[in-house]
Amino acid sequence: MTKTSNKSKFLPLMGVAFVGLFAYAAYNELTKSPGQITSPALAQSYPACETPAAPDGVETVAMEMELETGTVEFELRPDLAPKHVERITTLANEGFYDNVVFHRVIEGFMAQTGDPTGTGMGGSDYPDLPAEFTDTNYQCGTLGMARSQNPNSANSQFFITFEDAEFLNGQYTVFGYVTDGMEHIHQIKKGDPNRNGMVVEPDKIVSFRVKDQ
Repeated sequence: MTKTSNKSKFLPLMGVAFVGLFAYAAYNELTKSPGQITSPALAQSYPACETPAAPDGVETVAMEMELETGTVEFELRPDLAPKHVERITTLANEGFYDNVVFHRVIEGFMAQTGDPTGTGMGGSDYPDLPAEFTDTNYQCGTLGMARSQNPNSANSQFFITFEDAEFLNGQYTVFGYVTDGMEHIHQIKKGDPNRNGMVVEPDKIVSFRVKDQ
């Protein structure tokens, strides 16, 4: 259940005019963060991200991702992006994300996954989603949907931010947050900054499912 496109789903940090020099400066600033973690002891030096509380009455969706280094838990927010949460949970429970790699990972910025082809140009057989942009802040541990230059082109690829990235606010759909295990996200193998973060022999998702309640 895979489709390919001639347009890569990406975050416009490099080479896209509407972000421009501001994003490039932000990228340079973000890349000054600590390097890739190589041991569980070093992982403890990364503090957990603070998850914004959902409004009263909002039923969040708990999800669990298994990586080779450990388990990461997420809280999905249908109040922010109901169509995107529905898509992610549907694909996850179909096993779509199992063994899918983090094909694009930029130190100090984000880790991107969700393309079964591992090229950044693939997606699911489901139709692309209409944008659900909000003024929600991109902070540490935010889940956002990757897309091409077309705002309504998100499909299955998503990213997890390592640090605050406010320059993405209002341009990419936020659909959830990391609630536990952020140290394992920091351990994902980083890509080549000269190749826009593309990773050689990338790390993969072992499994990703709605968490049993």
